[in-house]
Amino acid sequence: MPDLLLAIDVGNTNIVIGVFSGEELKVSWRLATQRERTADELGIWVAQLFEHGHIPLEQVRGAVMASVVPPLTRTVTTMIAQSFDLRPLIVDGAMTTGMPILYENPAEVGADRIVNGIGAYERYGRESGRPVIVVDFGTATTFDAITAKGEYLGGVICPGIQISADALFQRAARLPRVDVQKPAHVIGRTTVGSMESGLFYGYVGLIEGLVARIRGELGANAVSVATGGLADVISPETKAIQHVDPELTLRGLRIVWERNR
Repeated sequence: MPDLLLAIDVGNTNIVIGVFSGEELKVSWRLATQRERTADELGIWVAQLFEHGHIPLEQVRGAVMASVVPPLTRTVTTMIAQSFDLRPLIVDGAMTTGMPILYENPAEVGADRIVNGIGAYERYGRESGRPVIVVDFGTATTFDAITAKGEYLGGVICPGIQISADALFQRAARLPRVDVQKPAHVIGRTTVGSMESGLFYGYVGLIEGLVARIRGELGANAVSVATGGLADVISPETKAIQHVDPELTLRGLRIVWERNR
């Protein structure tokens, strides 16, 4: 078996782990993000996942990670050292990624947004020479604008759809907690149906409105790519999203690794 690359995206909701053989993503897993987890606990989880996937730990010869959860960055780094005897490449806005960051302060850009931009531009924008818009349905819903030259221009940050659902339940005493799902009708005829419609179609409208406005500044021919946990739920309901790529962040991490190895 050829050498393997371990890629880890530490997000506020999930820790996503991927294993690459060259450019091929062999397997990926998602773990719930729990800030109190120790390196030993993570190591046990990872060992079990590798065993279940019939992947030898010793074949992993490189590791790259992006983290937006500072308390877990050291924990995951320690786990990688203990389980794989490797020091991971940690992506941040100050390092060389091959993508110019046009933010006023590049260090403010989250590592996940950078690697999403790189992965999306290389896969959907470079060959066509078109700008790219990345919509990430994570804990926050983020929009990232990549120019036709492959520069990270900036973006938009909104509360995630689950945050909005939780806030509605917590701040309105008589409203129940509801799941984020497509309702049978836009016009709800129950309280739950009305809330489901507001959350679901409200976010569809938010996506359509912001993508249109970003295209107005970035270029009408911009390619739109969605990723994140709810991408496959929201995206089919709107023509504003052209591609859905659940593993976009991992693919971007692999590219950054190749550029820095």
